[in-house]
Amino acid sequence: MLGSTHGTLTTDSRRARVIACGEQPAPAVHGRPAATDDLDVSGRPLYAGVPDLDRFFRPESVAVIGASDAEGRPNTGITRQLLSWAERVGARLHPVHPTRQSVFGISCVPSVADLPEQVDLAVLLVSDPLPVVEELAEAKVKFAVAFASGFAETGAEGAAAQARLAAAVERSGLRLLGPNTNLNAFERFRDDLDGPAIALITQSGHQGRPVFTMQELGVRLSHWAPTGNEADLETADFISYFAEQPEVGAIACYVEGLKDGRAFMLAADRAARRGVPVVAVKVGRTETGARTAASHTGKLTGADAVVDAAMRQYGVIRVDGLDELQDTAALLARARPLSPDGVVVYSISGGTGAHFSDLATEAGLPLPRLSDAKQAELHQWIPEYLDVANPVDNGGHPVGDWRGRKIIDAILDDPAVGVLICPITGPFPPMSDQLAQDLVDAAEQTDKLVCVVWGSPVGTESAYRDTLLGSSRVATFRTFANCITAVRAHLDHARFTASYRSPFDEAPRTHSPSYRKAQALMRPGQQLSEHAAKQLLRAYGIRVPREQLVTSAAAAVRAAGLVGYPVVMKASGAQLAHKTELGLVKVGLTSASQVRDAYRELTDIARYEGVSLDGVLVCQMVDPGVEMVVGVTQDELFGPTVTVGLGGVLVEVLRDTAVRVPPFGEEQARAMLDELRGRALLDGVRGRPPSDLDALVEVVLRVQRMALELDGELAELDINPLMVLPRGQGAVALDAMAVCR
Repeated sequence: MLGSTHGTLTTDSRRARVIACGEQPAPAVHGRPAATDDLDVSGRPLYAGVPDLDRFFRPESVAVIGASDAEGRPNTGITRQLLSWAERVGARLHPVHPTRQSVFGISCVPSVADLPEQVDLAVLLVSDPLPVVEELAEAKVKFAVAFASGFAETGAEGAAAQARLAAAVERSGLRLLGPNTNLNAFERFRDDLDGPAIALITQSGHQGRPVFTMQELGVRLSHWAPTGNEADLETADFISYFAEQPEVGAIACYVEGLKDGRAFMLAADRAARRGVPVVAVKVGRTETGARTAASHTGKLTGADAVVDAAMRQYGVIRVDGLDELQDTAALLARARPLSPDGVVVYSISGGTGAHFSDLATEAGLPLPRLSDAKQAELHQWIPEYLDVANPVDNGGHPVGDWRGRKIIDAILDDPAVGVLICPITGPFPPMSDQLAQDLVDAAEQTDKLVCVVWGSPVGTESAYRDTLLGSSRVATFRTFANCITAVRAHLDHARFTASYRSPFDEAPRTHSPSYRKAQALMRPGQQLSEHAAKQLLRAYGIRVPREQLVTSAAAAVRAAGLVGYPVVMKASGAQLAHKTELGLVKVGLTSASQVRDAYRELTDIARYEGVSLDGVLVCQMVDPGVEMVVGVTQDELFGPTVTVGLGGVLVEVLRDTAVRVPPFGEEQARAMLDELRGRALLDGVRGRPPSDLDALVEVVLRVQRMALELDGELAELDINPLMVLPRGQGAVALDAMAVCR
């Protein structure tokens, strides 16, 4: 679908194309051919090089194709801005126009072939960039930018045009930004700001404005990549590049759609390895948002739960609003690594402290109670009747004199404290001026994080504009919610990077012995019977009940004797689903007569319902446990995904599931269980024993291996229920459904 609708190919489509030609899939990996070791067992890349974009952002020479200085022409304003930008970055600019001798006093050449030197960057101010791309290839131009719209964002015809453009770019060897992009990469960035910077990536230029204008609040920005329709260069390329830049402290993204799921994962993995935070707004949570995004950039937004899971796996911090994007990215860019993670709320008002603490605790921030010794120390300067356990209420007056700094230093000196947050709901000069200065001075002398919430709606006060915003060490917010979101993101990212191990390093590269057994069971384009699906599970070492497939009542009685009473009997057929609703399951049969009667009843129901059977299963009856579901589905952007959740007949009602995108390790498999609302059931409730979590995790990992190895052959797998028995007793797949591609 993506290839025909949006002019690009998913990973699966690329693999299918080379397999159809009789070749082994060996995709190029950002500028170098993929070796066997660069591919996982599904044929997807395990490595992505970093595109060298230095000459894009800091070119030595620039060609402007379609340059103009005619009044009233759109190209004139763009040319003027590019001239100003080229001067700032020290680049030589060459106007190109077939009929002009000069543009803004600079000699103009008629074509790309007439350029006086090989240029680093070509800016295409033409409605059809395709012919120009071919000329640029002959001139060995490194980068090009296409502003023209009317491509994949407009529908099928535009998508076809974009596909032709992408193919031409791939042949040419140059790298293209756009089409349907803008001038954001060539904005005026302030060079008088210090500290780590934010690098910005946006598919919609306007949506990056709030982050870009944070420079006026003293937050440094280093780059802006407006990716547009991403016919070539994509969000993943810029994440990989920015993660390697020493001045970048955080990467802020506005994403409407991902071009390739694996490319995004590899880029996020690179950032995670280097500890560079990535903060993203990703639209498409709702059907309306997804539809709007597709019409805007021609991108497939992907199933939101899968996108969310992939981001979580690689530490990408997903936020909802542009205000959250700017505040969270700013904090993560400038904050130093944390050792203790305790948060202390310090306020001049008991009401403010209580309100903020409620919100912070609900959001999961750790607010430790200060020790008795620390409280006694604080009461040297704060009246005894005020609570200083956390939040710390100083009563107001101490902030106006020498006591204010003593209190702040004492809190920051506590070894359990890593973050000090001071909410100031409104200015109260001169004491608020002194408080702001004390916070700034203390922040300059500590590695711990100092945050201020300046709640005044005015925002023109000197304490805010000059003192707080003038400090690169104090993180200043305007709302409680954004402060809490940013601090939580900082703590979460610190924990994530401290224990991060790339799953790509351990991803399987060769098929397991299970693969050949599984292949023999696959039936292209068909749904397997329960019996065949369970054989598939058994091939991968997943435990199933003792069972036999029979085709007569007499055989059913013999099978029951071998399996051992009591037994369960089920109709088994290739296209049979929802057996319980049709009455095609009989439970707790304890005698030969019950087995004979059950066989006849099951076959009669199947005949009446017009269901074709391959037989009746006589199964071991497994002791009760916690019913779970583990499954595999295919995502258009990311390929196979693995789901785990509460199972049984209410699985579609409860919808309590967690998703991961392979490859992932045991830690992520356990994290999936922690995301479930019904997680407590596995720990044992109402006197029930704890479940065998190790066995459940092992099933999830074995299903992941199956999903990777059978990626081109298995469309869907559903183990429901997977009966997770008490600790030490394992897990048994009571039922399974598998659909072949």
